[in-house]
Amino acid sequence: MAPTSRITNIPKRGPRSAALVIFGAGGDLTKRLIVPALCHLAQFDKLPSEFAIIGVDRHDQTADQWRDDLAATLFASPSAGIDRQVWARLSARMRYLRGDLTNAETFTRLAKLLAEQWDELKGQNTIFYLAISDQLFGPVVEQLGRAELTRQSNESWRRVVIEKPFGHDLASAQALNAQILKILSEDQIYRIDHFLGKETVQNILVLRFANGIFEPIWNRDHIDHVQITAAETLGVEARGRFYERTGALRDMVPNHLFQLLAMIGMEPPISFDADAVRAKKTELFQAIRPISPKNAVRGQYDAGIVLGRNVVAYRDEPNVDPHSVTETYAAFKLGIDNWRWAGVPFYLRTGKRLSARTTEIAVQFRQAPYALFRDTPVEALPRNILTLRIQPDEGLSISFSAKRPGSEIEIDGVAMDFAYRDYFLPLATVGYETLIHDCLAGDATLFQRADAVETSWRAVQDLLDSWARNPAEDFPNYAAGSAGPDAAEQLLARDGRAWLPISAEHPHTVVRPKVAQRN
Repeated sequence: MAPTSRITNIPKRGPRSAALVIFGAGGDLTKRLIVPALCHLAQFDKLPSEFAIIGVDRHDQTADQWRDDLAATLFASPSAGIDRQVWARLSARMRYLRGDLTNAETFTRLAKLLAEQWDELKGQNTIFYLAISDQLFGPVVEQLGRAELTRQSNESWRRVVIEKPFGHDLASAQALNAQILKILSEDQIYRIDHFLGKETVQNILVLRFANGIFEPIWNRDHIDHVQITAAETLGVEARGRFYERTGALRDMVPNHLFQLLAMIGMEPPISFDADAVRAKKTELFQAIRPISPKNAVRGQYDAGIVLGRNVVAYRDEPNVDPHSVTETYAAFKLGIDNWRWAGVPFYLRTGKRLSARTTEIAVQFRQAPYALFRDTPVEALPRNILTLRIQPDEGLSISFSAKRPGSEIEIDGVAMDFAYRDYFLPLATVGYETLIHDCLAGDATLFQRADAVETSWRAVQDLLDSWARNPAEDFPNYAAGSAGPDAAEQLLARDGRAWLPISAEHPHTVVRPKVAQRN
């Protein structure tokens, strides 16, 4: 079915020329996400006409070897949608610099190489992308400052993209902000969260604020509760060492899940200006009530079967302590103390080695009065649920009640479904294209501000402290391939609610009641 109205596209104007410096040029993030995103942008003519890329890494290799290594990853999968001619043009603009990021001499050589590139580009606009270990974020920014590479002018800008994790708790996030803000101004810092690069996440704001049917009922008077799920079938893979010091709560909640929470719960901004949108997100984070350990569940996966394949327990993964108490699953209930959401519980969960890979938001509306259907048990009436599917089957569904054909008044649950693939041509994307393009254009709407980062960590800090003081004694407590620990089901059951099934195919199950008699 074709769309019924024309889509209005408001292009973002980028610079005529720019340089991109990638620290961590030989890393997995660069190979899988940054460079493919650059290729897709180049394919659609979204990069500056004069553009240069400098890769910086400690590996001893030439620029040709670096390009060959990137190409091997780019063309390993035909579904990546990389055009070889586009790659040839883009790779011709790439330079490589070997160097130790803790050594000032590396940045002296980088400054010299950049000066040469700026002369060719006839401009000095530069993005420094920190695709490196979080322990190096602060030191690298300081080295850039000492080399005077962060200094801006009226004719050129300097921007720094910082990947997650931005801190490991409130204190470390505050310390990192303080460290880099001595060198950079806030408008130079682009704290990236790749979840915000997903089209379906960005569509939440459009859904809420561009459609008159949703916002009037988007409040405590009409919404019973909200569920946010980010489930993975993968384990920790080769990230055991990283995950041991991180865990599910730190890895997913203050960034990814809270960004989804902000999109669903924030108040309408006065405009889509970056500061206006980010201010409303921060207001929401400030309104989050501290999460009580009584309203939280943690878990760790045992051996099991995932997608038909036997998998080992977390404690048997490479580089993981055989007695580890690191959680691979976290679920909790939180409240938001403001006029819109007072009394509406938000249930969030995330975990590894679950039964399906899916990220979704389910908004369950309050039940209608039952006067007309007194003979039908309350729990048998179909629920009205708006489900926003972030991945993998991008789209949304809404379930509601309808009468079955026949002489009796029988109520059945039905659903209307919108899938992106049915309305829009699929675009090859890795989720970083929009973020990189926005950084080039100077649009920070989809990037986190310092105050938002700190308020996010503040919301989970009490729970982090409690779990650190009281290590789990029942790990492992859920089988790989399941929906998570039994305690997570009990978390909602005590409120008279239940999690929606974790499924990559359908966002919800429709309750099919018995005959509902009209009064």
